[in-house]
Amino acid sequence: MAATALPPSGDPHGAPGAGASPGAGAAAAGKTCDARGMIEIHRMYRASFGEGPALVRGVAEGDAAHADLVGDHLSMLAVSLHAHHEFEDEHLWDTLEERAPACAGHVDRMKEQHAVMLVHLRALDAALPAWRASGRATDATAVLAALDGVNAALAVHLPDEEANIVPVIEAVITQKEADAASVHGRRATPKGKTWDQLGAILAAQPDGGDEWLRFHLPAPVRGVWRLVGRRRYLANRAALTGTE
Repeated sequence: MAATALPPSGDPHGAPGAGASPGAGAAAAGKTCDARGMIEIHRMYRASFGEGPALVRGVAEGDAAHADLVGDHLSMLAVSLHAHHEFEDEHLWDTLEERAPACAGHVDRMKEQHAVMLVHLRALDAALPAWRASGRATDATAVLAALDGVNAALAVHLPDEEANIVPVIEAVITQKEADAASVHGRRATPKGKTWDQLGAILAAQPDGGDEWLRFHLPAPVRGVWRLVGRRRYLANRAALTGTE
């Protein structure tokens, strides 16, 4: 089974990372599914959490309205990452261990990394309300510390998962099972945040999201994005960054 040919534990080389082309898809020889969605959502987490500290520091002292807006954005990201990991914890790890026993060590490491990430995400969840209500730097300190923890955990987890788990997914997981992760993520998106989250995903892709749109969305939905969604996303971005 393909799992026996995985890269060494923790070796990120050869991972289908930020520059990987999604063109081959599940039709490539030996693949049971196309797992590009994992790489694409990882790009969004890297970019969006990565800019989080700058967004927080860009809020003027005591500007609770701006802090609430940025905090709402960070909360959306946290909800998304919680849901992403919950799906893997509940639906992916046991399946991989059953179908690809050789990857058990990798799966154990993923579980450990998720546990570390959960600590930082919960710290972010706990820190946001006070800062959103006050906009004060004293309350922002806990938010920034939590974001530093999330970003450090992402820097360890994402390349490891891309190098050592994605190849196994594409060897033993069906397309229906892989697509269920995207469905779970969409259902977890907070009400009213669809365009903001879609825009963040698109902005994180190497080509600005054109390939993502063509592959994942039917023409009518692409049209709604271009006519309505993009404008709303850009307005939100301007408000977040204070460039309105």
